[in-house]
Amino acid sequence: MQPENFYGRIVKGALDDISDIPSEAVKYPALKLYKRQIFCCRCHQTTNKVVAHLPNGDLYCPQCIQFGRVTSRDLLYTIAEPNLFPVQNNALTWIGKLSFLQQKCAMKLKLYAQQKKDFLLWAVTGAGKTEIMFPAIAAAIERRERVCWAAPRIDVCNEIYPRLQRAFQRTSIILLHGAKKTDYFYSQLVVCTTHQLLKFRAAFDLLIIDEADAFPFKDNPLLQLATKNCRKENSSLLLLTATPTAEMLQQVKQRKLILGYLPLRFHGHLLPVPQIMLLPNWKKQLQQKRIASKVIKSIEKWLILDLPILVFAPEISLLDQLKTSLQQLTAVKNLATVFAADPQRIEKVQKMRTDFFQLLVTTTILERGVTFPKVNVLVIGADEQVFTQEALVQIAGRAGRSQQHPTGEVIFVCSMMNRSLKRAIKQIKFLNREGAKLHRNKLS
Repeated sequence: MQPENFYGRIVKGALDDISDIPSEAVKYPALKLYKRQIFCCRCHQTTNKVVAHLPNGDLYCPQCIQFGRVTSRDLLYTIAEPNLFPVQNNALTWIGKLSFLQQKCAMKLKLYAQQKKDFLLWAVTGAGKTEIMFPAIAAAIERRERVCWAAPRIDVCNEIYPRLQRAFQRTSIILLHGAKKTDYFYSQLVVCTTHQLLKFRAAFDLLIIDEADAFPFKDNPLLQLATKNCRKENSSLLLLTATPTAEMLQQVKQRKLILGYLPLRFHGHLLPVPQIMLLPNWKKQLQQKRIASKVIKSIEKWLILDLPILVFAPEISLLDQLKTSLQQLTAVKNLATVFAADPQRIEKVQKMRTDFFQLLVTTTILERGVTFPKVNVLVIGADEQVFTQEALVQIAGRAGRSQQHPTGEVIFVCSMMNRSLKRAIKQIKFLNREGAKLHRNKLS
């Protein structure tokens, strides 16, 4: 195995086979064994020995089993990150232009990344967070630093990767996630899921966590620790989100994070405010393969205007019921369902982007991180527990994302108004007021 495959990375090897390990690699046991517990040197989690035994008597770590089993017979190898990257003077090949407000935000991020400070960017859905990051990334690349863009969900990584490829065409880049079966190679720019960070150690000078409030990253001690361990001691962390958690805002108060705030979308239009449709019997109607007439009216209006529709359901079991009911509408020609474990999920999302489907019926898996031009949004059972305030704000933010279709419509179908619905709409209206103020100040 080439030495560069060990740079800033943890590679597993067997005790009895070191033939493929570079001589300069540092080795250490995969597991540290104590009287009643084991400590995993890959994921830094402690496990009781009682639940860590294998049939042959060896011990293993159950905490990071999804990345391949590490046992008491294994060693871990690494080589300190040497930053062996070519010198670049103009790393950014993107030819787009940031708005005045985006540029102002981007320059702050660039400065704080250079100063190795940690930063939280709270920007509304559709603010152009990806493009805002380009100057900071370009400057880091030109300093020959290693950069990682991580996100909790595969869909976000799949969307970000080609955009970064186009923006940094002279820079080596790799995409890493569980559904991507490609050989690892050493690259200056890494796009990966947050779980993949467990495989790196002191590798990155700049770490960007996109959708930092999303499951499974949110409230996950294992992934929080991976975020810490994959960074160099002198590095910068940039958190990106449209819906910051209370913990993030608390870190801002404690001055552990610097806050940047952008309440206006890149095209200058405000967020679509959801329309509420109160339908107490929506679930009963769906079981009877019926949809309320006023919902049908909105769907047919959108389809006549050739506007694709994202339909969100609160549970997987309702997807097929919704699909069957929607197929009965004359205007519906092509639709599909998608959920987290769908083996065709990536292909279906891509087909939705290219207007192959008129409707895509989905769970909260597509609540964030994916962009579909000119899409309108319908949420069925918006008062169900799975639709938290944060989820509803993110879902509403799927509409009106493109310059050509900057408005869009959002409908929340519910049995009753609950706290999450009220707070989500309140937050959207607050952000719109702040965005309008910002817009007026820019013009004055």
